[in-house]
Amino acid sequence: MRKIISLMICFVIAISLNDIDAQSKRKRKKEAATAVKPTPPPKKKQGKIKDYNKVITKDAKTDNGLFDVHTVGDKFYFEIPNEYLNTDMLLVSRFAKLPANFGGGFVNAGTKTNTRLVRWERFKDKILIKEKSYSAIADEELPINISVESNNYEPTLYAFDIQAISKDSTKVVIDVTNFYGSDVKALSGLSSRARTQYRVRNLDKSRSFINSMKSFPENIEVIQDFTYNASQPPGNNGDETISVQMNQSMILLPKDKMQPRLFDERVGWFTLSKFDYGSEELKADRKTYLRRWRLVPKDIEAYKRGELVEPIKPIVYYLDPATPEKFRSYMKEGVELWQKAFEAAGFKNAIIAKDPPSKEEDPDFSPEDIRYSVIRYVASTTRNATGPSVSDPRTGEIIESDIIWYHNHLRSYRNRYLLETGAANPSARTLNTPEAEIGEMMKMVIAHEVGHTLGLPHNMAASYAYDVESYRNGPFTQKNGIAATIMDYARYNYIAQPGDIGVRFVRQLGPYDDYAINFGYRYLPNANSPEAERSTLNKWVTEKAGDPIYKFGSQGSNFDPTTQTEDIGNNSVKASTYGLKNLKIVAANLPAWTSDQTNNYDDLGELYGELLGVWNRYITHVTRHVGGVYDDTKNPSQSGSVYSMVSKEDQKTALQWLQKNAFATPTWLLDKNILTNIDYAGYTERLRGLQARQLNILLDFERIGRLIDYSALDSSNYKALDMLRDLRKGIWSEMNSGSNVDVYRRNLQRAHIDRLGFLMTGEMNRQFSRKFYNVNQSDVRSIVRGELNVMKQALRSAANGAVNTETKYHYRDCIERINAILDPK
Repeated sequence: MRKIISLMICFVIAISLNDIDAQSKRKRKKEAATAVKPTPPPKKKQGKIKDYNKVITKDAKTDNGLFDVHTVGDKFYFEIPNEYLNTDMLLVSRFAKLPANFGGGFVNAGTKTNTRLVRWERFKDKILIKEKSYSAIADEELPINISVESNNYEPTLYAFDIQAISKDSTKVVIDVTNFYGSDVKALSGLSSRARTQYRVRNLDKSRSFINSMKSFPENIEVIQDFTYNASQPPGNNGDETISVQMNQSMILLPKDKMQPRLFDERVGWFTLSKFDYGSEELKADRKTYLRRWRLVPKDIEAYKRGELVEPIKPIVYYLDPATPEKFRSYMKEGVELWQKAFEAAGFKNAIIAKDPPSKEEDPDFSPEDIRYSVIRYVASTTRNATGPSVSDPRTGEIIESDIIWYHNHLRSYRNRYLLETGAANPSARTLNTPEAEIGEMMKMVIAHEVGHTLGLPHNMAASYAYDVESYRNGPFTQKNGIAATIMDYARYNYIAQPGDIGVRFVRQLGPYDDYAINFGYRYLPNANSPEAERSTLNKWVTEKAGDPIYKFGSQGSNFDPTTQTEDIGNNSVKASTYGLKNLKIVAANLPAWTSDQTNNYDDLGELYGELLGVWNRYITHVTRHVGGVYDDTKNPSQSGSVYSMVSKEDQKTALQWLQKNAFATPTWLLDKNILTNIDYAGYTERLRGLQARQLNILLDFERIGRLIDYSALDSSNYKALDMLRDLRKGIWSEMNSGSNVDVYRRNLQRAHIDRLGFLMTGEMNRQFSRKFYNVNQSDVRSIVRGELNVMKQALRSAANGAVNTETKYHYRDCIERINAILDPK
């Protein structure tokens, strides 16, 4: 019996041990199955994948670099290392050459058409190039990251068959001939809009080819020549052809990502935003970071001690080989003006300008190459300059920038120099501006565009930092310029009066530039995350709060009179009064400074047209105060409101100034000696258009809506009804005095009725209105209807008065116009 029991116990133990051993084996097998295994090298297979030597033959021409690029006959191959699969790269498409007038003047050689973050991925026997986005993120360890990836699935731009495997099995070979040689939309320079505009039918493959393909350690550059069949090409010269040369740059993004820096809306900056779904904020937390270059001090300990230290990798700009020799020094000076601002952030020699390298120095130099930041000199009649850049969408790190300078841009600066400063500045009273002064203007334009490429947007509040009278002070303007930053649209000192001594007329960098560069580029070695920097950044901004020199004002504001373009000084009424006083002197002397010197009227006509534009700007600067709202961006820890309305007194003063300077006929603009030598007709219409423009700005749905809003909050504020009444009394002043109305005022009064009619029947445009409201159910229609009825009664009385026939007919016509508005039937 004992033996039987013992045998049974042994049997049970044996079964248990076997079970434990089986479980252990299953566990080990499961762990082995779930363990992360290194990606095995791709195996050579029969079928599509061929022997390496049969694809990359002995006749192949190879360029070694990021990927080895092979040219075999008319075929192009990439040999992609396995280590670069699933690796972030940036694919940038830009024009290298293009036809004249393509894109309307602001598209040129060097213009980017696409920027995409891409990855090369293997799928079975194919290599896919997929576009990846970092606009939605979550920590990879969090479960929600599964959903982020599922709901942000990246598009596949192209699929390539693997042609061969390298001999050591560490690389895959694909044929990229068709990818770069056909009309792939992801790479094309022709947008859908351009294809429609020029009626593009198709790519003509017989006239299209890959020009070159070069590989460098971190990038690949491809040049394509594409010819399209198009029914209405730019210029439409009958050949029904558009030929463009595209440059495709692909650059490896750094594995050691730059630490992003958080954006503070109180300091202007170009940014990128992403939604973090792993946030604890009970929502997809929007995080916004600065777009900036990576600057790291060579000697961090010296940097910590407050010494100026060179960065490991400075920002370098090359001049375009096409740049005229006489302008090169000014362009380089414009770039290096920013060295002082970077010293405020602790760096010396942080930004450098260089001449283009010779063929001997760098045989591969090309302005399109993404390794180089270049100031492109464009042969174009466009009058402008721009400062775009390319940045890493993961962190905001700026990789490269191409500033665009259009050849004709200096013409605009010469003209405005004459018109805005000629009264007080003798050297501006000529069509042959001294080269040193033209060079100074060019230098400052380049500095402005460089500011954009460093990450700085326009700051339209900077010119409001200085008192109007300071612009007449020589020492003040020489030290401080005409705005607190070069990033404002404050080009010239139009306030300085004849007799003012030693004033500066051209803009320059200012204290805000030092402040902004320090905010964006000061290296914080002890902060190992964006959040760790937050308190320091906030401290810097809070210390400057309330000082107008360090205020940022967005260009996008159309309601804040302190953030206007092309204005200077902290009082628009005073500044525009000085400006108009100077402009009257210029207008009186314009023939003497132009046509009397050239013996033709071309420049006189051009400058008179631009003089009207200057007048319009000075007037608009005052118009913006009516219904204006100050925007003082601040954090809740700071005292005061963010938004506050312009005082009633200042609004009424602005409207009174407009009645005198805009709506009372500016007869000084109607110089017969100018008008009858530049055009055969159109004199009254030109002035009507200028005055009607200001009326339409005043009688705007948004402006009236703001007046209604703020008077509802505080009845002492300027009311919409009061504004309409004050405007009517000035524009129709002849009705009260019983005087005749001249043709210019008749045109203005009809424009006033037409605009009131629009307010009665029109609607707000959602696309252009920041604050949309239901006009039909607001006070707008009722107060406008009331004004029209008051005007109709006054017109009836005035039409029966002792006025001339033209005025009488005008009043009767106005009554009929009002009747048609009030009773369309």
